[in-house]
Amino acid sequence: MTALTEVAAHLAPEPVRIADMAPRLRLSDRDLALFHRYFGLKEVRLAPDADLRDQIVAAARELTGLQGNEQRVKYVVSARTIPLCARASENPVHVAADELGLAHAEVFTVTQQACASGLAAVDLAGRLLAEDGDPDALALVLTGEKALWHRSQMLPGTTVMGESSAACLVSARGSGDVLRSYVTRTFGEYYNVDLPAPHGEEFERQYPHMLTSVIREAVEAAGIELEDLAWILPHNVNRISWARAAKMLGFPRSRIYLDNVPLLGHSFCADPFVNFAGLRDSGQLRTGDFYLTAVVGLGATFAAAVFRH
Repeated sequence: MTALTEVAAHLAPEPVRIADMAPRLRLSDRDLALFHRYFGLKEVRLAPDADLRDQIVAAARELTGLQGNEQRVKYVVSARTIPLCARASENPVHVAADELGLAHAEVFTVTQQACASGLAAVDLAGRLLAEDGDPDALALVLTGEKALWHRSQMLPGTTVMGESSAACLVSARGSGDVLRSYVTRTFGEYYNVDLPAPHGEEFERQYPHMLTSVIREAVEAAGIELEDLAWILPHNVNRISWARAAKMLGFPRSRIYLDNVPLLGHSFCADPFVNFAGLRDSGQLRTGDFYLTAVVGLGATFAAAVFRH
């Protein structure tokens, strides 16, 4: 069974107040009030002196199980929201793999599911390893991106993007946090990121229903009940969307890990893994706990996965 053997997070080093970003994001005082009071967003973490290679290498170096096991890594998978990350002549993920001693591995990118691509990459990595049949083989999944231009720095009326990153070692033999289910649903009618009216209003109305539906599907596929979940690890878009989801699910908000929302911003595909590392390091995740990660990618893909710690 697919399992997360180890997860590590690298928090971007520079905290920046959203209020200080207002001029370049073209935020009005009303916008700031919305972000602060309604969405629970205060600051983001950025890495102005790092490029994509720096970000993902930093996360991978936090994995204690990578050093000394490089030859076991068969795949290096970069999960990205934004398909293009460099000039056509540059290959930052391949360069990162070489720097990590993984030049022998197959290197590729998973995208087209926006911020839901991270969970897709973990599931795909586990499937590839299972088909290969080598019980000792591993895959390295890398997440985290640069918010380089205005359109990638903010989702208007929703969230502000951060530049933290995460890395996961994945195995197919069930050693670690076992993947009990993975469910993804793409609603192609919302393919346009800038949804015009009335589609934008319809998406906003349907969003909590689509999110809670995929969560319920993942719980059912895992063979457990919603109340069996110790935690939900969300994407860090904002607090209000998760307050609505919690109400619809009848799930306690206190068991949705929202600690990073006001501090980190929405770190593209890295959110669920960054949140896992934070929850684990806080000592609140116990052996045997079931937890669910849930993410939404513009376009629009809703995904959820249940793991057992």
